[in-house]
Amino acid sequence: MTKLERASFGSKLGVILATAGSAVGLGNIWRFPYMTGQNGGAIFIVIYVFCVLLLGIPCMISEFIIGRHGQANTARAFRIMSGDTIWSLIGYMGVITGFLISGYYAVVSGWCLEYVWASISGKIQGDPEQIKNYFTTFSQDPVRPVFWTFMILVATYLIIENGVRNGIERASKLLMPILFILLLIIVVASCMLPNADKGIEFLFKPDISKLNSDVFLAALGQAFYSLSIAMGCICTYASYFSKQTNLTSSAINISVIDFVVALLAGLIIFPAAFSVGVQPDSGPSLIFITLPNVFYQAFGNIASLGYIISILFYALLSMAALTSLMSLHEVSTAFLEEELGTTRKRAAMMVTIGCIVIGIICSLSLGTWEGFKLFGMTIFDLFDFVTGQLFLPTVGFLTCIFIGWYVPHKIVRDEFTNMGTLRNGRLFHFYIFLVKYVCPICILFIFLHQFGLI
Repeated sequence: MTKLERASFGSKLGVILATAGSAVGLGNIWRFPYMTGQNGGAIFIVIYVFCVLLLGIPCMISEFIIGRHGQANTARAFRIMSGDTIWSLIGYMGVITGFLISGYYAVVSGWCLEYVWASISGKIQGDPEQIKNYFTTFSQDPVRPVFWTFMILVATYLIIENGVRNGIERASKLLMPILFILLLIIVVASCMLPNADKGIEFLFKPDISKLNSDVFLAALGQAFYSLSIAMGCICTYASYFSKQTNLTSSAINISVIDFVVALLAGLIIFPAAFSVGVQPDSGPSLIFITLPNVFYQAFGNIASLGYIISILFYALLSMAALTSLMSLHEVSTAFLEEELGTTRKRAAMMVTIGCIVIGIICSLSLGTWEGFKLFGMTIFDLFDFVTGQLFLPTVGFLTCIFIGWYVPHKIVRDEFTNMGTLRNGRLFHFYIFLVKYVCPICILFIFLHQFGLI
């Protein structure tokens, strides 16, 4: 595909919804609530917003600049902007990271589909021990998780193969509004529960006494991961932006949508949790073990309401997972399509097959192959560790150094200001300062904190 023939989003709304769909995923609806619960509630949210402004938005704009300037897949975009120097390796790292995450992320996405089915069939209504055993039995099963992983990857493939406008943009315009509608319905239901005000207070009334360095570093990490930075997604989607797209306002709009979704997820979970006396710091098990029991208890007095809420919530979770999986899949699809000179359909099929293989291996490592470990970790945990704790911070850090210190500021300024047509020159200087100094230091702190060094 030549530069002139390159696909693009058809509208400003398409740009915002597709890119927001990339950022909105399990990181918002799963990770954000339990991180909030573990780090003091409202005070964590305040610090998180601050971190998004200092780290998230500048990093997103940097990836926008690289992607739109290159008008190519992430690897080629870095290659174009770097003049085919060693800096182009950052782009290849981004593509590899996105592909590896796609594989094991599809496994967790498949769990969401299983829980939609389990909610419909009434299999997750019972005492806490039964619900816990259900998840353990399911996740260790050699067949069912693989089946659902396959199904969500097939759904992703069917969207991606149809291209940018007819596939990604059309799906985003359908899925994102539905996602918001489901969110609002469940939020209203949750906030009307007895003692829901305690959960709302936990989210909106900061307790300064809970503020410490761990909370700040956790918020930094969440800002980084929640916006899908350093996975190649943002850069790839930006390559489909028009030259008239305002990169700064797009980054702000997407960050706001991302935050609102995360906050609404909190308004679902915490009022319901406080209503039945469940602690808000349940950790990663919150979604698949704690919440089914919470829904069952909280809405049990109202005929069929708990049943309906459970279905709606896991449908919501599945949609969020799908929009993120679409963007992760597109990173590798665009790379293969352009670098191999093959068709989109063939490239998408190759990526899907690769992801299925990774998904099968990761899924089986939680059950049948649980005994096989590398560096003391299951294959699933190893993928999570390598991508989340090594690749993402490394790619993010190097991208900031690349934009801030290597790329001529005139090129960056031209993209930032749309060739001088936008009057945001003063904002550009602030952006460059953040990218050169603040963002690398923040990412370095995240990296060191993950390994317990600070």
